[in-house]
Amino acid sequence: MKFAAAALLAFALSACASTTQTQAPPEEAAAAQPAVDPLAHPERFAGDAENDARRKAAETLAFFQIGAGDFVFEIEAGGGYWTEIFSRAVGPSGAVVMQNPAGFMRFVGEQVQSRLAEGRLGNVRPSLSNFDALDALEGTVDVVTWVQGPHELFFRPDGGSLGDPATSYEEIFRILKAGGVFAVVDHSAPDGAPSSTGNDTHRIDPAIVIAMAEAAGFTLEARGAFLANPEDARTANVFDPAIRGRTDQFALRFRKPG
Repeated sequence: MKFAAAALLAFALSACASTTQTQAPPEEAAAAQPAVDPLAHPERFAGDAENDARRKAAETLAFFQIGAGDFVFEIEAGGGYWTEIFSRAVGPSGAVVMQNPAGFMRFVGEQVQSRLAEGRLGNVRPSLSNFDALDALEGTVDVVTWVQGPHELFFRPDGGSLGDPATSYEEIFRILKAGGVFAVVDHSAPDGAPSSTGNDTHRIDPAIVIAMAEAAGFTLEARGAFLANPEDARTANVFDPAIRGRTDQFALRFRKPG
């Protein structure tokens, strides 16, 4: 989890069956591509590019299927590494919502301000909410992303919660357009592990994510193994120095029917 430790402090202080997608005609596919490679944009923060290889940024962006003109809702954006990339990918005709729980701003607020300073990402709007009360109208979003975050639904700092799990998935389904994409990346827990790993090691069994997404109405479309690390036993806390930054991670892409 990117910000589990931050969220814990904030609460203490304050309270896969696949479907086949129809391929777009070549001219439409070309039109959907951003004019400038988001990873090569000249205005990117220097520190971001240093993380691209580790985060498998190119592979992840392709898996998410974000194109020019899309409306992207980024759940748990943190300091905005992906926000910056998404903003460039959708271009001036698209839009991005940069969502974080309010408690996170104590720790990432300065980063968010830097990202959005002087209108440098003019197509990005910040949003503060828990995961079960997303700030978007019904059926308006093309792509919802959640990177290293679904396990947060089972994180219980001081008995609190960042959102009811079932309601959170229902909210994602609500805001997406028919045919829209819900894309997930998270730290892997062992197969069959209980949801409590979200609190204990900040990991989640992908089967739990799949089951909850399908219960909300989504169809699993694709799995990605580009962030897998077979050397990770998937039992250590993701902040353990022995594995931090090298955890086995899974990628899932769901689609809202319609």
